[in-house]
Amino acid sequence: MKIEIEKQQDVTLMTPVTRRLDASVALRFKEEVLAVIQQGEVRLVLDFSRVDFIDSSCLGALISLLKATSGKGTLVLCSLNGNIKNMFSLTRMDRVFTLYPERSDAIDALTLGG
Repeated sequence: MKIEIEKQQDVTLMTPVTRRLDASVALRFKEEVLAVIQQGEVRLVLDFSRVDFIDSSCLGALISLLKATSGKGTLVLCSLNGNIKNMFSLTRMDRVFTLYPERSDAIDALTLGG
């Protein structure tokens, strides 16, 4: 699985380059993002613009990543499609994670308020 990583100002943007984040890639996804967190990146945006589907294993990975940043930084998500947004809503994860409609909104929030 490939994740594009770029820096904008002091924000690290990570974009999974896959249509499906499911059990077959969830562990690798978690490990790759965790490695960036452990390198000291404190403002992270996960951009889901290329992801069409996530399952519960990916949701579990996201929760682990959120815990890994707890007290050390900020992790936000952006560009979720309608199906993924609905899943976050149904599972009430939209109350746990900070979600932004576009990557620019997430970057602005982290640079201005983070």
